[in-house]
Amino acid sequence: MVAPSPMQVSMIQQQQQQSPQTSMMSRPVGSPYGVMNRTPLYDKTKRGTYTNDPRQQQMMQSGQQPPMPYGAAMGGPNPVMMPNAGGAGPIRPQKKRKRLTEKIIHKQIRSLVPESQAYIELLRLEQKLDSVLMRKRLDLQETLKRPQKIKKKLRIFISHQYPVRFDSDTTGMDDEQVQYWEMRVEGRLLDDPNTNKYDQGKSKRKFSSFFRSLVIELDKDLYGPDNHLVEWHRTNATAETDGFQVRRPGDQNVKCTILMVLDHSPPQFRLDARLARLLSITNGTRQTIIHAIWQYIKTHKLQDSEEREFINCDTHLQSIFDCSRLRFSDLPSKLNKLILPSEPIIINHTLCLGTDPKKHACYDIDVEVDDPVRDSMRSFLTPQNTHELEDLDGKILQYIDSINQLKQSREFYLSFADDPQSFICKWLASQSRDLKMITDSTTGNTEEERRADYYTEQWSYEAVSRYFYNKVQQKRVELEQALGIRNS
Repeated sequence: MVAPSPMQVSMIQQQQQQSPQTSMMSRPVGSPYGVMNRTPLYDKTKRGTYTNDPRQQQMMQSGQQPPMPYGAAMGGPNPVMMPNAGGAGPIRPQKKRKRLTEKIIHKQIRSLVPESQAYIELLRLEQKLDSVLMRKRLDLQETLKRPQKIKKKLRIFISHQYPVRFDSDTTGMDDEQVQYWEMRVEGRLLDDPNTNKYDQGKSKRKFSSFFRSLVIELDKDLYGPDNHLVEWHRTNATAETDGFQVRRPGDQNVKCTILMVLDHSPPQFRLDARLARLLSITNGTRQTIIHAIWQYIKTHKLQDSEEREFINCDTHLQSIFDCSRLRFSDLPSKLNKLILPSEPIIINHTLCLGTDPKKHACYDIDVEVDDPVRDSMRSFLTPQNTHELEDLDGKILQYIDSINQLKQSREFYLSFADDPQSFICKWLASQSRDLKMITDSTTGNTEEERRADYYTEQWSYEAVSRYFYNKVQQKRVELEQALGIRNS
């Protein structure tokens, strides 16, 4: 037999992939020793362990199916795909995930091509980069769990217009008899000079989104107890607006008080005066207040040394909580009595409706907004389009497979060039073993079976007895069936 060329070897591999029955002939391209590390189907030292050996088979009853031979189980066609127990269709193999070791070039190739060391360095760099990105993702996930706020200036504009003209058909009254004024409360965030163009192009928040409630109290002497309040409170169905507008009749200067309650997320509270002096904070979220109390307890070592769930209150805490000893679990309930709703922002403004009116006023207040960096963090954590990376990984694996095939072809030709005679002999022996494994469904040692002594051993007498016993049973069944048909 003549050694095939690498092109012929590739054609043989394609034929083997198309025909499942010849899948046992596949071997690494260029290997002069055929299928290496193959488990032999028959070993004369363990001859009694195979089910096809008649010496180890038990006597079968009439109508019993014989066991499947070992050679047929291993060398036969591919098994049929069976449906799963749940009835959801056949169980299909999952797609194998490529590992880093499959991208590594063989050491022998690296010794032949020194430039391949640069590729190995790139793999190490990629692995290091992946570990850094994974660590950063975990850090960002922990950061996003905590609320991050930054303070900005909200500029509030209070303006009015007097007189306000109406359509007489619409209002049903004469403009010369009744004069109306109109006040507007608007606002916007002051742009940070360090803000980039990308953040400036984002949609601006509505003015009403900064407040939980807004109340405008007009002069009670001018508008009476029933018409001097204008209230707005946030609900679940509230539509955000850019400002508030109030219209009333009148031609005199009007004193008004604007009360605005900021909408904090999470909610903020105002501390009791005694607790505020102790913790040096006046406002804060519930989490911030509890953290400040815990820092005070740790600093002054007020935690009980034996019963760690108890707090030994000092004189300051005793005057605040009215107890000398306190459980940690009771701290939130005790704290509910010491926190109050945050105070509203109060603006006193006068509407000048005289001959030289002051029509505009500006006020700046501090508000807390979400850190814009959080959006960048979320975009980093969202799964990106990885199809391009997967395609590049697939190409790398294809190149590695091509390199390995070329390496095997090189070894094939080098082995043939070093010792052609020995190479051909070993190759023919390998081909003969593979051919026997495919075509011969029985197992055994051909060299041992062709000698006469092989059939004079003790197992042969038992095999002959079993053979005749099975034949007699078969004829008996056939006879009983025949007699049953005649009797009927």
